[in-house]
Amino acid sequence: MIVEVRLPEISENVDSGDVTKVLVAPGDVVAVDQPLIELETEKAVFEVPSTAAGIVAEINLKAGDTVKVGGVIAKIDTEATKPAAASTAPPAPKATETPKAAETPKAAETPKATEAPKATEAPKAAETPKAAETPEATEAPKAVAPPPPRAAASTPVPESTADAIRNTVVAVAQASATPAPATPTVRRLARELGVDINQVRGSGPSGRISSEDVQGFAKSIIVAAMAGGSRPAPGGASAPPAAARALPDFARYGEVERTPMSKVRALTAQNLSYAWNSVPHVTQHDDADITVLEAARKKHAASVEAAGGKLTMTSILVKVCASALKHFPDFNASIDASKNEIVHKKYYNVGIAVDTERGLLVPVLRNVDRKNLVALSVEVTQLAEKARTKRLMPDDMEGGNFTISNLGGIGGTSFTPIVNAPEVAILGVSRSTMKPVFSNGSFEARLMLPLSLSYDHRLIDGAAAARFLRWVCEALEDPIILALEG
Repeated sequence: MIVEVRLPEISENVDSGDVTKVLVAPGDVVAVDQPLIELETEKAVFEVPSTAAGIVAEINLKAGDTVKVGGVIAKIDTEATKPAAASTAPPAPKATETPKAAETPKAAETPKATEAPKATEAPKAAETPKAAETPEATEAPKAVAPPPPRAAASTPVPESTADAIRNTVVAVAQASATPAPATPTVRRLARELGVDINQVRGSGPSGRISSEDVQGFAKSIIVAAMAGGSRPAPGGASAPPAAARALPDFARYGEVERTPMSKVRALTAQNLSYAWNSVPHVTQHDDADITVLEAARKKHAASVEAAGGKLTMTSILVKVCASALKHFPDFNASIDASKNEIVHKKYYNVGIAVDTERGLLVPVLRNVDRKNLVALSVEVTQLAEKARTKRLMPDDMEGGNFTISNLGGIGGTSFTPIVNAPEVAILGVSRSTMKPVFSNGSFEARLMLPLSLSYDHRLIDGAAAARFLRWVCEALEDPIILALEG
């Protein structure tokens, strides 16, 4: 019996994905839940498993193909077995009586299964030029200007077109000759945001450009890019987005290699650029004395490991932060700028940043307030493993209210994480170290954990952020607070 394995529903607003790897070939024996392909969407890279067991009868996808939800990934012969598949080899001599090319597909099911990888590799080789074309496409704006004059030299140009070209040249010359009316501080801000100061329309006297004009222009670029539009320019015209600004010819200085961004990396760049340009960030730092907590963590680590998880500082912080969100509801909210409203959420979902070979992924633990520390430790372990083994689905990374980014395993004393909009706060965790702390008239060696809280200053004031972070520190220093107030 032939069973079609189709791409299941992935996530809301995701209706297709790009095949990055084909993991099986015709003739392979597969089991239920065995990965068939590796798929990349705008939200994640993950493996799509088989829903049936048997022999792969057909798989028409190759790396680079796009498959939609409901599309056929492979056809599985559920009644065939590998010996039965091998028994189909004898008819091959009969195939010699007819053109061998006609019989090749049948023979490829079993004897030439080892050649299948070559077939899947061929499209990759064919795709290499396409990948190389991607960076060149971003340089297209460089080549836009030269063609019109060349065309004018060989073919009569309509008067209106010629006038438009002359006007453009004059405007560019005037723009380069006359500096934009802006102070050095405003010019520096424009450079930091990647904005061409000459494209910003000033709102001050005589068209003077203010920092607000530059920030508004930068925000409009990000919004247009997120909406799939183009960069706004003075007078309502459109211009290339900031990301398409011409780069120097790096090859002049040495060997270079261009690699196209993955969808995950491109979407991360867009989201972080939007968050950085639209959210006024402030970061609050504090240290928590976790000397007692660390001793308790080590004491109970074995029992949590027996349940299938790891009692880490991340899982403890997930529980602590969920309680803090209850005490400080503005941190469990989002801003609806279009309606000038604050959306307070009555559920407590916490995201954890996971470092993977494909970049930073943030799976979300849901309803954290309803789970004990053992259950959370097991879930954190499972989500982190899914993220690293490409089994994380887009749904696993949606619905977060607050994010924790723990870099303590790598190092560092502090950092300023970027808020994962539309959330309004994110907690950064650095490496704990032993420090001398003055207590009871003398210095004592204490294990101190550096914490960094970045927040959206439109909703959260500095005093509220300081109180939130201090509450977290005190809950880590004296865990009974969770039982009393959590």
